[in-house]
Amino acid sequence: MLPNKRREFLKGAGLGVLGVSLLSQGLRVHAAESNMLNIALVGCGGRGGGAVFDAMNPATGPSKLVATADVFEDRAVNMTKALNERLGDRAGVPPEQIFHGFDAYKKAIDCLRPGDVVLLASPPVFRPMHVEYAVSKGVHVFMEKPFATDSPGTRRLQAACRAADEKNIKIASGLMWRHCAARQEAIQRIHDGEIGEIVHLRGFRLEGGSVSIGKRRPEVSEIEYQLRPFRQFDWAGGDIFVDCCIHNIDVACWAKDAWPVKAIGFGGRSRPNHWGPSFDTWYAEFEFADGTHLSSHMSMRPNCFNMYSDFAHGTKGAAVLMDNLRQAKSRLYKAQSMLPENLLWVYPGQEPNPYQVEHNLLFDAIRNDKPYNEGHRACEANFASLLARAAYNSGKVVSWDEIVKSELKLVDDIDTLTFDSEPPLKPNADGTYPYAIPGETIAF
Repeated sequence: MLPNKRREFLKGAGLGVLGVSLLSQGLRVHAAESNMLNIALVGCGGRGGGAVFDAMNPATGPSKLVATADVFEDRAVNMTKALNERLGDRAGVPPEQIFHGFDAYKKAIDCLRPGDVVLLASPPVFRPMHVEYAVSKGVHVFMEKPFATDSPGTRRLQAACRAADEKNIKIASGLMWRHCAARQEAIQRIHDGEIGEIVHLRGFRLEGGSVSIGKRRPEVSEIEYQLRPFRQFDWAGGDIFVDCCIHNIDVACWAKDAWPVKAIGFGGRSRPNHWGPSFDTWYAEFEFADGTHLSSHMSMRPNCFNMYSDFAHGTKGAAVLMDNLRQAKSRLYKAQSMLPENLLWVYPGQEPNPYQVEHNLLFDAIRNDKPYNEGHRACEANFASLLARAAYNSGKVVSWDEIVKSELKLVDDIDTLTFDSEPPLKPNADGTYPYAIPGETIAF
């Protein structure tokens, strides 16, 4: 299945999942062309399945899914079965090219030729290692966000991205909002001075739901238990705020045209007995070199006010960078009061689906040999998100330099991790997990 947020966008854009599937049947007319690209999927969750459909849309040109991989056998088998059924002769991944285990990514990438494409959507703790291997094999990369779970991992990814430049390997990142036409025009207008100098930015992801993960069954290893709901464990997924708000932070820094120099933050839990180690409420405030601030808010609590929007405030007016997830509806105002009579500009018409656009651009760069590497910017956005996490977990002011140079490694050696490995985070005697305590936790 496509992830909920992706399905929500497609529904809002009038391109439901079935619509994408039907459109992609147009690939069959290209089957005889010589520019067929083979695709491998590494990471068979909802994000991976969504990436396959976007990558195999007619707009990207002829391609075929030839291999799948996941740490978990059930996910690899079930996703492949669904994709084979939906994609027909454009998939047909044979049983011998459905891989599982911690080295499955190598086996899937090894099914590709140099110049083919791998879609990386496994938990982000593996992302630097997977990108590194793909680049070594001459394979182009689409990588989902987040991109690493600690600073050493992010620096490892940076090195792989530099190697990709040297080998002319194309890399696309899952920060698809950079490819949203409405945001692009709004931010260009901001850069052109239409709302004056930016003085403050705000991002909100306030939603219902729960971060509870339930108790571990005795037959399930700690590594498996923590990897499946990876967002709740910092070492595996970065944490929920990093996973979700990297988008909002990236867009705000794009609007500001700068990365922050420091941050403070706060976090907490309203339900302390929910087993997992994660907060359910987060706040980070970033400061830029000129003193401008970005405030980033997130919560996951049922029966509370919900909001998923981004704003910029300038000396001459204000902007809505995103109104809601389904459609950004970006617009500018000539005052801080965002009333109809103060409207300066609104993005006209239907917004193209940025999930699709990001793949169109990658495949166009591959087929026409254009320079393309979003990995460098992705790493900067990752550092910014880790900066927030370090601030709200430690309770301290954390600088950009401190997080970029941090040697704190959440997993000792990801390259040799197995289900029998010592878990990076060990449970308490009652089966609950220790969580960050500001003022005590070493977070960077």
